[in-house]
Amino acid sequence: MEKINTALILCAGYGKRLNPLTLKTPKSLLKVNNISLLENTINLINDLGIKNILINTYYLKEQIEEFINKKNFNCKINLIEDGNSILDTGGGILNLIKKSKNDNFFVFNPDTIWSKEYIEIIKKMEIFYFENKIQNILLVVKKSKSFDKKLKGDFHLDSINILGLSDPKETKNINNFIYTGCQIINKNVFSINPITAAIVNKKSFSIFEIWGQLMNQNKLYGFESLNDFIHVTDLEIFNKLSKN
Repeated sequence: MEKINTALILCAGYGKRLNPLTLKTPKSLLKVNNISLLENTINLINDLGIKNILINTYYLKEQIEEFINKKNFNCKINLIEDGNSILDTGGGILNLIKKSKNDNFFVFNPDTIWSKEYIEIIKKMEIFYFENKIQNILLVVKKSKSFDKKLKGDFHLDSINILGLSDPKETKNINNFIYTGCQIINKNVFSINPITAAIVNKKSFSIFEIWGQLMNQNKLYGFESLNDFIHVTDLEIFNKLSKN
């Protein structure tokens, strides 16, 4: 069975919703339960058996570099800077992919509290991805499973695992699934049509722009997690988690 051997972690952002904590510390190095968000994410990736990690950096990049150099993680980690300006999520992912010879990648946002309970469902998603020859699949969760009750749904999910967006004016099809911050992506999603080519040419772009093109073709897939979803959305949620 095919396996993914490289994971990407997105650590370039400013984390402005966690100011003032992130004025001097990158969001990924904030600690919940005495462990940084970045270390927690790396531990999950290690537990998945993936030994090659690429991390994009930009804001307060020196702190992330110092953290990685001091730690003795049981895997190969390369830090890749976005460049002279921040590339947003889509541009950051593409920049990392260009530094690898692989075709398929896990992508993780470190601001989800990844527990070992996610290992089984992520492995099942990987199997589904390869069996169905998919180019992009997102691990999603129902809004009811979210610790942060303010989070709005990102998508709706149909019976054959296709993700879509409901018109906000409609009442029947509610976007009741949230993206957890874990996806599997193939490098070719950035060149599926002329519109994506134009998006990529901007250099800095959101991955949601690519997802939009995939959804237009009914090619963006979702895989439901039943785990409780804890996302460090903002300062209020961080403070609540710190008290638990």
